[in-house]
Amino acid sequence: MQIGEKIKSLRIMRNMTQEELATRSDLTRGFISQVERDLASPTVENLEMILRALGTDLKDFFSNLENKEKIVFTKEDRIPIYDSPTGVKEELLLTTSEPKNIEPSLVVLEPGCSTDIEKPHEGVELGYVIEGEIELYLNKEVYLVRKEETFFYSANKKHFIKNKSSTNSATLIWIEIF
Repeated sequence: MQIGEKIKSLRIMRNMTQEELATRSDLTRGFISQVERDLASPTVENLEMILRALGTDLKDFFSNLENKEKIVFTKEDRIPIYDSPTGVKEELLLTTSEPKNIEPSLVVLEPGCSTDIEKPHEGVELGYVIEGEIELYLNKEVYLVRKEETFFYSANKKHFIKNKSSTNSATLIWIEIF
């Protein structure tokens, strides 16, 4: 990724127009446009002003520029969660996630097993049952979720999942978004 492309990306992520960035960095909109299209190279001082207006600095800008974004995560990249209850196997599917407020997991519930009860917290959670069927407990409500069905709820309730089968495992993708 070129410097101009990265600046444009940061500007768009911050919902800022070229005009707003120019005003905040004390530069012209035309100059910002040329920099974003890599038609002009900013001086170090101008680049610092642009980055300050975007809420970052030279160090972070260039360290992120050099790091290639990881797109595909293999089975070997998964991180086991060791404090799961007996009969529950959980693995984080990503080693890092940007933004850092999403946590996707692969969960395998042995017959009759359940996850720990989670207290209400901020965010939302969703899941997709790959194999088997589960019971989703939200406060005092119980929902049956079968193979190839999805669940989605606000995490502001006491919640957990249980494999209702006494003979088959249940496998699901569970994503927490904070």
